[in-house]
Amino acid sequence: MSGIFGKKLNRDTGQRQALLKGLAGALIRSESIETTEAKAKAAVGLIEKLITQAKRARLNDIRQIEAVILDRSLVEKLVHQIAPRFQDRPGGYLRLIKLGNRAGDNAPMVRMELVERPEAPLAETTAPKKSSPKKVVSKSAAPKRSPQPVIKSK
Repeated sequence: MSGIFGKKLNRDTGQRQALLKGLAGALIRSESIETTEAKAKAAVGLIEKLITQAKRARLNDIRQIEAVILDRSLVEKLVHQIAPRFQDRPGGYLRLIKLGNRAGDNAPMVRMELVERPEAPLAETTAPKKSSPKKVVSKSAAPKRSPQPVIKSK
């Protein structure tokens, strides 16, 4: 037994904390990231705690979030855009979708994403436009190019 809670990820403490903070920031920025299964499982606890603190959004909670996520714009996005989507949910804010193994080292990859995705803009939710059927042109119907005349120089 190692005495360290969670996965060590073959890194020392500072590197591991920086990795998890980076994963949390990337997930807040894009709301969906692809990473290895081990890293995702190690980051789930940290990210879910951040979302729970952002739901309360008291001054102390925001300061604790800022201690983990250094980018102020990401903290604002977490508190004002992401957390309100989870107000009625008691937990389980993340979803891990298995993607298969990575080609280089055969590491199992997952997509980690937020369960409550933002709603699609109105332009995308309208009925799709009907496209006219494409005209198929056979090779024989296509106009043939005449060969270029060869000009001989003297």
